[in-house]
Amino acid sequence: MADEIVLLSGWPSMFGMRVRVALAEKGLKYEYREEDLRNKSPLLLNMNPVHKKIPVLIHNGKPISESVIIVEYIDGVWNHKSPLLPTDPYQRAQARFWVDYVDNKLYDIGKKIIWSTKGEEHETGKKEFIECLKLLERELGDKPYFGGENFGFVDVSLVTFSCWFHTFESYGNFSIQTECPKLIAWTKRCLEKESASSSLADPHKIHDYAWGVRKRLGIE
Repeated sequence: MADEIVLLSGWPSMFGMRVRVALAEKGLKYEYREEDLRNKSPLLLNMNPVHKKIPVLIHNGKPISESVIIVEYIDGVWNHKSPLLPTDPYQRAQARFWVDYVDNKLYDIGKKIIWSTKGEEHETGKKEFIECLKLLERELGDKPYFGGENFGFVDVSLVTFSCWFHTFESYGNFSIQTECPKLIAWTKRCLEKESASSSLADPHKIHDYAWGVRKRLGIE
């Protein structure tokens, strides 16, 4: 019996995109259902009754929530191809640490740049965001990917932020290419992979989306 896989997400979500990258890495076919977060579907509310958030992966009728947990689930269930997490326990722990850093540091700081007004919070967010990227760049070092020679867990989790880089730069008035050239080179390397390039949203559409949200919030 073939696996039935459904992904509930929203097209601008970097968290939903990372699930798409992981599914593509594994060569899995799935049904994609776009969610309107201002009018959440009964299916989303039923599948994720606790947080009521995207993304949600439904595998043979069973829901898995939270993008990092979903990617680990995908890697564990379909472990015959393109392993994402290292087998070594220490390396696995390190990969999880950096993904947690991306989600709980980089993401939260990035929100200050896009969704706050031009003020002290905005400038502080800009400075902290660049510092976060520089730290990630140091962790990458001269390796092709964060885990070494192979595209893995940290790469899947961070590369989806890259389609938001243009928006961060636009509202933060800085250049990631100038600040973190190795990180941009890594981004381009990741996007040479079909799994990444086919799963990420267009950066200009992301910018238009952010502008629309800012206008709705009265920031523009």
